[in-house]
Amino acid sequence: MDRLEAAAQAHNVTLDDDDGQFAQAMDAADPLSHLRNEFEIPTVGQVTGIAGEQSDVLCTYLCGNSLGLLPKRSRRILSEEMDEWAAKGVVGHHRHSKGRPWISYRKLIVEKMAPMFGASPIEIGVMNTLTVNIHLMLAAFYKPTATRNKILIESKAFPSDHYAVESQIQWHNLPADALLLAEPRAGELALRTSDILDLIEQQGSEIAVVMLSGVQYYTGQVFDMETITAAAQAKGCIVGWDLAHAAGNVPLRLHDWNVDFACWCTYKYMNSGPGGISGFFVHDRYAQDTELARLTGWWAHDEETRFEMSNRFVPNRGAAGFEISNTPILTAATLLGSLEVFEQASMEGLQEKSLLLTTYLEYLLCKYASQHIRIITPSDSRGAQLSLLLATDKFDVVFRALMSAGVICDERKPNCIRIAPVPLYNTFADVKRCADIIRSALASTR
Repeated sequence: MDRLEAAAQAHNVTLDDDDGQFAQAMDAADPLSHLRNEFEIPTVGQVTGIAGEQSDVLCTYLCGNSLGLLPKRSRRILSEEMDEWAAKGVVGHHRHSKGRPWISYRKLIVEKMAPMFGASPIEIGVMNTLTVNIHLMLAAFYKPTATRNKILIESKAFPSDHYAVESQIQWHNLPADALLLAEPRAGELALRTSDILDLIEQQGSEIAVVMLSGVQYYTGQVFDMETITAAAQAKGCIVGWDLAHAAGNVPLRLHDWNVDFACWCTYKYMNSGPGGISGFFVHDRYAQDTELARLTGWWAHDEETRFEMSNRFVPNRGAAGFEISNTPILTAATLLGSLEVFEQASMEGLQEKSLLLTTYLEYLLCKYASQHIRIITPSDSRGAQLSLLLATDKFDVVFRALMSAGVICDERKPNCIRIAPVPLYNTFADVKRCADIIRSALASTR
């Protein structure tokens, strides 16, 4: 809140206003405002299907935690790759009119993606979708023994993570209690770091892999990845992170934190499009570990001798040695367009704006609706998402009001609304409009 008050003072406006002067001043001074023009923003009519005087007005899109908006560059690059395919066919793998030969396309992606994750390009790979990559990483790093066979995840992990880990345990014919769940305290929804550390301390000798979410999908809590990684590794555990809601959202230092592996999707904050290609990280201490058993394929073979077709597998160095198949160009093209947008800002700069946006939203909701809304996202460990709990009789009214007004957000039954102002394309005016509609909808239920 101090940050918001300082910004209001700097712009000679008051936070406590109803006319939106604070939002206008913040948007006018926003050093990242030009990035909004990099995206295709739907209109109210397009997202609601309702014709009216507001139908041509741009919608308020606060759902980048579920699916990011389309970068204009992605549309252009995808079109260029389609044209290249039409004009060159297979020749496009080696000779490309835009200087992006398909055979080395992955290098374009990993070189641009690595800085976002605090990694070197050799530590970054791109393939498949998220849950497939989780299975592939666990195939390489989950080596259960009779005494160390547990996998630790949070109790309300995204279902796909839960299913993936559960099925890995079943695959190894291990008992159900090999799935270890970190539970929040009674009456709480966020997990305390101290409780996670206590669990690791108590059961670490039995834990093979710790695999939590970098950002918890339901609460929006950002976990202390550095501290948890260090504590788990001190007990002999392998540490992997599901970064689905962290990628493109919060600054990451995977190499310096000594993380063993991580996986993420790219269609949320990274804006690669529905079902977009996934990324993964393998620390470079495994870069030349040819003895590490993994599931392999042709594309993981050393690129210098790959086309000799020897059937004697020699892995590529680093994360590339885990890439089973060649890069799917059309989905990589849309990711490339988004990465070019990210290159125009730093993750730290994006996070600074993100915290201002969510703090402003929290301020407005606490001011006008605190008796009806419980914000469950911790104020001291959050990214771009605020998760709101409402009474069941208020929930449907508020969510319908938001969506019908073209304020696009996300619901989780029975009573959670997730709102994510994304710093790349959202504005303070977006946040103000969202809060105003929630206020009005709640007033209608009295």
